[in-house]
Amino acid sequence: MFRSGRLLGSALCSLALVFAVLPERAASVSPAGQGAPQSGTTEPVPAYHDQVPPDALPATMNPDFFSGPFVQNAYTVAARIKKTLYQQPCYCHCDRSQGHGSLLDCFASKHGAGCNICISEDFYAYEQLRKGKTVAQIRAGIIQGEWQSVDLAKYQKPLPAK
Repeated sequence: MFRSGRLLGSALCSLALVFAVLPERAASVSPAGQGAPQSGTTEPVPAYHDQVPPDALPATMNPDFFSGPFVQNAYTVAARIKKTLYQQPCYCHCDRSQGHGSLLDCFASKHGAGCNICISEDFYAYEQLRKGKTVAQIRAGIIQGEWQSVDLAKYQKPLPAK
């Protein structure tokens, strides 16, 4: 009996060692098949969609559910640019932690309200669309981290009606 216990303990230790040295699955793959590493890194691009589906997109949450103009503005903008957000990755990696398929999912839930990464990417996409950029150009900018340079201070006051 003592010998079988040591054998079992040894087998469990070996198994634990195998799992410890196995590489963790690093790729985050979207339904559209993305997951290739971003330029110059080994980190995969978070989930997004290549194109807008023929069906209706998920609704964003009503901005009035949130207090404060900053978060309300983020949800207002998200509602205005749903098609664009559906085709963007989110670098808070909510695709891994919450199963999101794109940046739009952050604003179809309360998640976006508490995440400055989601909010910054949302405002970045909004600003780039207003400059005439395509969805693919916006995605490239998000992948390159350009969303980090958005001046969030200008979104502290309520946005104009349209």
